[in-house]
Amino acid sequence: MNCFIVTGASGFIGSYLCDRLCCENKEAQIIGLDNMNNYYDVSLKEHRLEKLNTYPNFKFIKGDLADKVLIDDLFSKYKPNIVVNLAAQAGVRYSIENPDAYINSNIIGFYNILEACRHYSVEHLVYASSSSVYGGNKKVPFSTDDMVDHPVSLYAATKKSNELMAHAYSKLYNIPTTGLRFFTVYGPAGRPDMAYLGFTDKLVRGETIKIFNYGNCKRDFTYIDDIVEGIIRVMRKAPDKKIGEDGLPIPPYALYNIGGGTPVNLLDFVQILSEELVRAGVLPTDYDFEAHKELVPMQPGDVPVTYADSSALERDFGFKPMIDLRTGLRKFAEWYKEYYMGGSK
Repeated sequence: MNCFIVTGASGFIGSYLCDRLCCENKEAQIIGLDNMNNYYDVSLKEHRLEKLNTYPNFKFIKGDLADKVLIDDLFSKYKPNIVVNLAAQAGVRYSIENPDAYINSNIIGFYNILEACRHYSVEHLVYASSSSVYGGNKKVPFSTDDMVDHPVSLYAATKKSNELMAHAYSKLYNIPTTGLRFFTVYGPAGRPDMAYLGFTDKLVRGETIKIFNYGNCKRDFTYIDDIVEGIIRVMRKAPDKKIGEDGLPIPPYALYNIGGGTPVNLLDFVQILSEELVRAGVLPTDYDFEAHKELVPMQPGDVPVTYADSSALERDFGFKPMIDLRTGLRKFAEWYKEYYMGGSK
């Protein structure tokens, strides 16, 4: 029986991925790992797990990536074919205040995963990187061929470190690894610290939303279903193992962007979001949005533009994100209405 281990299984991307894997691989075992920390509302993580726990081929294990003994025991017991490492301490701004959490999860935790993959002959390690590694790069769209040596947050530095560590392990131990740089993922049941959910909460409470860089930020929003489709396709084909002229492995290592490729100005984003919140009945039709918007300077660690070049993903896997922002925000608004205002929470 095939076995997949997905870390960060109660997280936003992890829960969606586990759902797809459980539905499409009924003969496989899906092991979900998460420490269920309180970086944001744990009840939302529990909400995501409720559906996953209905699948007979899904097993959830509460544990921490930084616990080397637990990770070793997990791999020893289940001997996974494929590992998808999505667990990480997320958030750019939080990394400025709480750097310890990022080192423990994103560096030590990822090292433990690499070591386990090394010792248990994992066929393919797929791991989450981030568009934040591009930092303040001026050249757009961002390509995986670009230099990314100037991170503007500790979070970005840890994600770049993951890519370097994976490359070293691919070279030294011939472990196929693929890193995925995600661009501003959004959708139903997303992380509450993301702008679209934070904006919605504030608007519902009648508070003012702050739009950074005086509204001159652009983000390459990518709907959650497109992200998961990209992960699934990448999982199916590990980088080829080859031997170089020196008799040593050519690292079976790959990196891809997964992003929509159509950056949206934050003011336009807020306009579409507000229209969909009214349509879904989250906000009244006469809501005064102008009275609840405030343009403010850029925050430390933020960047003005994110813009993905996902042509390599399309070339190698025949896929590019397709779901437009209005469609995605409509699904989010309908979920928000049901979960937060319809008694689901």
